[in-house]
Amino acid sequence: MTTILITGSHGQLGNEMQQAANRFPAFRFVYTDVEDLDICDKAALDAFVKANGVNAIVNCAAYTAVDKAEDDVELCYKINADAVRNIGEVATANNLKVVHVSTDYVFDGTNHVPYTEDEPVCPATVYGKSKLLGEQALMETCQQAVIIRTAWLYSSFGNNFVKTMMKLGAERDSLNVIFDQIGSPTYAADLADTILKVLSHETFSPGIYHFSDEGVCSWYDFTKTIHRIAGITCDVRPIETKDYPARTPRPHYSVLNKAKIKATYGITIPHWEESLEQCMKILMHNS
Repeated sequence: MTTILITGSHGQLGNEMQQAANRFPAFRFVYTDVEDLDICDKAALDAFVKANGVNAIVNCAAYTAVDKAEDDVELCYKINADAVRNIGEVATANNLKVVHVSTDYVFDGTNHVPYTEDEPVCPATVYGKSKLLGEQALMETCQQAVIIRTAWLYSSFGNNFVKTMMKLGAERDSLNVIFDQIGSPTYAADLADTILKVLSHETFSPGIYHFSDEGVCSWYDFTKTIHRIAGITCDVRPIETKDYPARTPRPHYSVLNKAKIKATYGITIPHWEESLEQCMKILMHNS
């Protein structure tokens, strides 16, 4: 039986990996987070992999606080770049496959057509730069690695845009939400499913891939849809990015071209609205 190590298992994606595991009985899963295994410690990672008979690593661990990263530069690079190099080196030494999750922030967000995997990268933030360095470190150290870039991730677990808009919509009479940033909301459950399909595929094809749910919208459209599904009547008003001060620049265009992962791994991707409804059913049931 193939044993898969999941790092960052307490985060949005890590929790969704645990939910998806039931649909993949051919795999045995070992779930860790920082208190169980520090991936910044290469010797500890190597010992853990050997002790648990690991065959593949899915790295869901990341430093994702985009604004905070501008001050917390050292820790951000340690988790998003140095630890990923450790994973690559340990994977190669032990003949393991790796699936690593990256981000649209490796681009500067100035495109007007969906980003393909081979377009020039140009991160504009510490977070984006650290994630790009992680990608490069993994490609340098491990030939059996798949990197999946994603965007606008949300889940019924953890803190995210969907939960925030549900909360604020219920508390306030009106909300201002940005309408000139465009992307594809991505349900972390869909990404978890895709990662395990990649590892289940008869041919493991290393390289960089893009994954998000189908369709595009603005944060404003996303919010309106969240409120419609939840039955929230808050007045949502569209504003421009320039009217919403943020410490670090956000990509204006985060749409990813997913043709490569669909063709290589036979992945079928749902529309973002369909997946949002599934996630919100869980959230509304739990509230």
